[in-house]
Amino acid sequence: MTDATGPVSPERRRFLTAGAAVVGAAASTQLWLPATARAAEPPLPADVFSLGVASGDPLSDGVVLWTRLAPDPLHGGGMPDRAVSVQWEIAEDERFRKGVRRGVAQARPEYGHSVHVDVRGLHADRAYWYRFKVSGQLSPTGRTRTAPPRTSSGGTLRVALASCQNWQNGYFTPYADMLDQDPDVVLFVGDYIYESTPSATAVRRHEGTGEPYSLTQYRNRYAQYRSDPDLRAMHANAPFVVTFDDHEVDNDFAGEIPQDPDRQPHDAFVARLTAAYQAFYEHMPVRATAVPNGPHIRMYRRLEFGRLARLNVLDTRQYRSDQATTQDGAKNPALTMLGAQQKRWLLDGLHGSPARWNLVASQIMMAETDLLIGAGKQWFYDAWDGYQAERNRFMREFKSVRNPVVLTGDRHLTMISDLKEDYENPASAVVGAEFVGTSISSNGDQDQAAFHREWDPRMPDNPHWKLLDAHRGYHLFDIRRDRIDAQVRVVDTVLRPTAAPSTLARLRVDAGRPGVRVV
Repeated sequence: MTDATGPVSPERRRFLTAGAAVVGAAASTQLWLPATARAAEPPLPADVFSLGVASGDPLSDGVVLWTRLAPDPLHGGGMPDRAVSVQWEIAEDERFRKGVRRGVAQARPEYGHSVHVDVRGLHADRAYWYRFKVSGQLSPTGRTRTAPPRTSSGGTLRVALASCQNWQNGYFTPYADMLDQDPDVVLFVGDYIYESTPSATAVRRHEGTGEPYSLTQYRNRYAQYRSDPDLRAMHANAPFVVTFDDHEVDNDFAGEIPQDPDRQPHDAFVARLTAAYQAFYEHMPVRATAVPNGPHIRMYRRLEFGRLARLNVLDTRQYRSDQATTQDGAKNPALTMLGAQQKRWLLDGLHGSPARWNLVASQIMMAETDLLIGAGKQWFYDAWDGYQAERNRFMREFKSVRNPVVLTGDRHLTMISDLKEDYENPASAVVGAEFVGTSISSNGDQDQAAFHREWDPRMPDNPHWKLLDAHRGYHLFDIRRDRIDAQVRVVDTVLRPTAAPSTLARLRVDAGRPGVRVV
C-alpha cells in the first residue's frame, strides 16, 4: 500500500485499514446509534468536547475531521481507560438536514481519546458542516471545505498563513480577524505550542511546573493552547494544513539531537520526541499516515488545489544535520536540511507539477538574512542560511519550476523577499518569492521604533528584502491563475483578549514573473 507521500509501513497499514473501516461505516442509515447501543457503554463525565472540533488536509473528495474527548483537559484528559465509540456526521447544511456521511469512530486511550475521521466520497470545492456525539453530549458544529477538482484550472483560493503562537506572550487575537476574512484553508507552519517553563510575569502562564517531557505533559500543554477561544473558533471554521517546527518538541533540535545534549542524553531525548510527536498527532487534523512510529512521524506531504496550486509541506526538523556553528560549517555540502529522500520527493513534485503555482511550506526562512552591517556575512544557522549548499541548489532548481512561492514562519517577523539564484551576487536572477509570516503572539507587542532602529540598517546588505515588520498577525493570500494578491494582516495588541485588526501592506506576485512587489 502507498499513500501520497510514499510507502506505508506495516504498522501504519493496519491503522489505515482500521480507518477505512470507519469511513465504510458512513453508509449507515441511522444518524446516531440506537438507544440500546448507547446504553451498553457507561456514561462519560460532562464536557467531553472541551477542546472543540477541527478539520484538515482537504482533498477534492475528502477531509479529515478531528476531536479529542477531554473532560479534564489540563490533567491528562480525564477519560476512563477504555475505548469509546464516537458518532460523527457531515452534512451540506449547518442544520444537518442534508446529511451526506455518518459513522462511528473509536476514541482510544492509547491515542489520548482523539478521533481522526478520514471522510471520502464528498463533492469537490464545497463547504460542509460536521459534528460528533457521545454519551448524550453533542460537540460544537464545525465547518470545512473540500479542495477543487484535480483537473480544475480556474477559480480562486484564499489561504491564511500562520505560525508561532506562544501562550505566555499574549492572546491569539489575530485568529478573530482571520475568522472574519474567511479563508478556504489555513496553513500553519510551526510552533503551535511552546515547550517553555511557566513564567510568573507572562501575559498568560503556561500550565504545569516545567517543560513538558512526558506524553501527559505534552497533552496538557496542547489542551491549554486549544482553550484559546479564537484559535478554537478558527479551527471550527476552516480546514488546517499543519506541520511542526522546533517548539513542539525542544528549541532548535535537529533530528535526534536536542539543543542541549549535555543536559538531555540521547535515550531521554528519544523518549521526549516519542511523546511530543504522539501528542502532536493526537491534537491535529491529520491522516493516519501521520501516526507516529516511536520517535518518528511522517509529516511531509503534498496537497493539490486543482491545477491552480500544489502545496508541498516540508519537515525541516526530523531529517536535518545538526546546525553549523561557523560560516565555513554552513557551507559544508554534506549538511542537509531535508534528508535525501525528502529532497528527491520535493524536487520531483516541483518539476512534475501540473499546477500554475507551486507553493512550498517551509518552517524556517529560505532567503538569506545577512545580519552583519557592511562587509562580510553573519547568518542564522538554524535557518536555511545554515545549510547553504542545499539551499543554493534549490535556488538553481527554482529557475525551471513554474511560479515557486515559499511560505514560512519561525522568525516572529514579517520578512517578504525575492528568492535569488545566488545571494553572493546581488545582480543574479530572481527565481521566486518568499513570505515569512509574522507570529500569532510570539514576542508579544514589540516596540516598533526599536525594531526598525535595529533592522533597517541591514536593508542595504539584503536588497532582496521587500518588507520588514514586527507586528503580530498573519498573511492572507488570494491565489488566482494570473497572480497572488497578499495582505499582511496585523493587530494592534496581543496583550488583551480583543484587538483592532488592519492591513499593514498589500503585495503581489505575478504569474510568469518571479519575485514579489509591494502594491
